Amino acid sequence: MTLAAIAVNFNPFTSPASPKLTQSSTPSSTTINPLKINTHENPQFSWKHGSFLTHSNSDKLAKNWMEYQGINNWEGLLDPLDDTLRSEILRYGQFVEAAYRSFDFDTSSPTFGSCKFSKNSLLTRSCIRETGYKPIKNLRATCGIQLPGWIDRGPSWVSTQSSWVGYVAVCQDKEEIARLGRRDVVVAFRGTATCLEWLENLRATLTSLLDDVPNVDSNGGGAMVESGFLSLYTSGNASCPSLQSMVREEIGRVLEAYGDEPLSLTITGHSLGAALATLAAYDINSNFGNAPPVTVISFGGPRVGNQSFRCQLEKRGTKILRIVNSDDLITKVPGFVIENNDMAVNVAGLTSWVQKRVEEAQLVYADLGQELRLSSKECPHLSKGGVASCHELSTYLELVNGFVGSNCPVRATAKRVLGEHHRKKTGTFVVCR
Repeated sequence: MTLAAIAVNFNPFTSPASPKLTQSSTPSSTTINPLKINTHENPQFSWKHGSFLTHSNSDKLAKNWMEYQGINNWEGLLDPLDDTLRSEILRYGQFVEAAYRSFDFDTSSPTFGSCKFSKNSLLTRSCIRETGYKPIKNLRATCGIQLPGWIDRGPSWVSTQSSWVGYVAVCQDKEEIARLGRRDVVVAFRGTATCLEWLENLRATLTSLLDDVPNVDSNGGGAMVESGFLSLYTSGNASCPSLQSMVREEIGRVLEAYGDEPLSLTITGHSLGAALATLAAYDINSNFGNAPPVTVISFGGPRVGNQSFRCQLEKRGTKILRIVNSDDLITKVPGFVIENNDMAVNVAGLTSWVQKRVEEAQLVYADLGQELRLSSKECPHLSKGGVASCHELSTYLELVNGFVGSNCPVRATAKRVLGEHHRKKTGTFVVCR
């Protein structure tokens, strides 16, 4: 049994009742930054320097943009990785990078948990080159855990309940709209950054997603998602509305303003942000009958929901591309993945008693959407990194940038692998580009 596949169901404080989507290890006081990118030390990770990201053939993208947004589930584009798709994945990854760079991680600062930059300057001041996109909405997430009164006597960063988690941006540049073949709207989310977000992550049991919409699968089970993620998405307080209400309100405005032209909604995030992106995509497709194509590009995301949730996503036409590092433990939690109710397939070795307890504990998850699987071990200078480095956004972007296909995983090794294979047959060399 793989221990990494088991999540801790731990709630140190009294938590509220399971939240609903309706129709209308604890971190220290040191700064937490899952990105760990410094523009000067790692210039290849910034659009500012132009060496990490290059635009794909504009005609190909403009003519086939729906294919690259997943209308055919990226069939034939993932292995080997299509260069245009690679460029699009990296482009959306940079929007997530901007969310990290804009967040105030300084726990000693009175503005901890907020966005360091104004909305209009968010992309430029986070060292992102001219994108053609304009941020139109800041997004905040609120923890739903009820804290004991004595927590207020501790440092303020411990009890920060609401924090800036991302933004909505709309493509406004005519040339970029022409290159993309449509007007694109991006919703970008950062990963876990505050103490209470970490605690929400640990609420690993599944909870019902909706109680007023038919969401029952063929086995009689309803759509369920991870309790902590749903709490962060649906919780609000007197000073801050829920992330759910902010997303719905802004998407409603976008559809009213641009609904009569070719439009796409691309929701992207890393780690916790990938989970929130999935919930936001489901919510949009569930509440807007006139929604344009909704696509999720997730980096290093944990499991989010059960088999019925996956069926509901597919039924609503939500397209999800999960970029997964095989060496990243976060992508293996929470819970267990069980296909077709066959425990022996994915949880070999468990006794029938344990299997039953897993089901009763609401820890049976399902992998969502399509997967682009990468591996740090295949990249020479990343293979020696630790557990934490396997989860960093910078690692994911570098792996995507270097990935060729399952037969030649990374460009640096692909030259050798394909070269040796071709030399045996013809005596000449072939180089992966």
